[in-house]
Amino acid sequence: MAGGTRRGGGRGRGRPRRTVCAALVAGALVLPLSAAAQPRIPAPAPAASAPATAAALDEAYAAHRAGAAEAARMAAAHGDHHRAAADRALAAPARQLLAFDGRGAGRATEVLGDLARARHVAVLVPGSDTGLDTYGRFRAAAVALYDRLRARAPEGTRVAVVAWLGYETPGTVSGAVATTGRAERAAPRLRALVRQLRGITGPRAHLSLLCHSYGSVVCARAAAGLDVGDIALVGSPGTGADRAADLRSPARLWAARGTGDWVEHVPHVRARLFGTTVGFGTDPVSGRFGARVFAAGDGGHSDYFAPGSRSLANLARIALGETAEVSRA
Repeated sequence: MAGGTRRGGGRGRGRPRRTVCAALVAGALVLPLSAAAQPRIPAPAPAASAPATAAALDEAYAAHRAGAAEAARMAAAHGDHHRAAADRALAAPARQLLAFDGRGAGRATEVLGDLARARHVAVLVPGSDTGLDTYGRFRAAAVALYDRLRARAPEGTRVAVVAWLGYETPGTVSGAVATTGRAERAAPRLRALVRQLRGITGPRAHLSLLCHSYGSVVCARAAAGLDVGDIALVGSPGTGADRAADLRSPARLWAARGTGDWVEHVPHVRARLFGTTVGFGTDPVSGRFGARVFAAGDGGHSDYFAPGSRSLANLARIALGETAEVSRA
């Protein structure tokens, strides 16, 4: 998509991009048919309502840990020991689960830190190929950010990170990853999470959304009027909007891409094919989009939260509201 922002492209450039888009749409039709033949992993229905107040947090954490423990037992009985291990890890006594659903690919919302008293709360929104089976790598990103926030925050300032696997992410090799369908279904869930967090933290906390890859499409769909201070898009294929102003968000909007990220080579176009809109339009790190572009170093698509990386340092500054300290690209 990055090529879509360059001038003087000529008429011939549109054909390969449309060919790529058409192939992705065809994949969207074929891959779900093969996936439908795979057996579903059994799991209990998720625990009822999540808390809207700080006082209910411990009760909610315990209820969702119990759900994860039961899901682990059911997955083991089904013969899926990999999923059972993932569920069992989430059920450990130290884990703080704000939500858990072991059905299908699975969903979970985990809190790192003291959410009720946090001054700064960062919500991580993952991209494609993230589910309970791959949750460990997503959590590792959350842990790296949490450690960086604690190290950088002024003494006595509490911080928290919320790892939000709250939607069914698309597969990287699928048509769904090239359309906004999953993001549009996920956006109301993300908006509900932000309302829930505000009920717990009150208006004093600084909330930020840190959105990776396809997660940036989710954040863009949820952004209008959302009560957060900052939204950062990293490794984004686009948002579905032509300009940052089109998101109608009161938040500061940031964007970054590592020099080793393959997303740079995905065409930043949007086209109507077979009755479906494919692609996400303007590159968020382009001047035309209008986001605050920050430095992400030379990492690849999965390196934005790598400990010691330039991108993680800048994301921590954004999450702490230290906007003047963010190094620009």
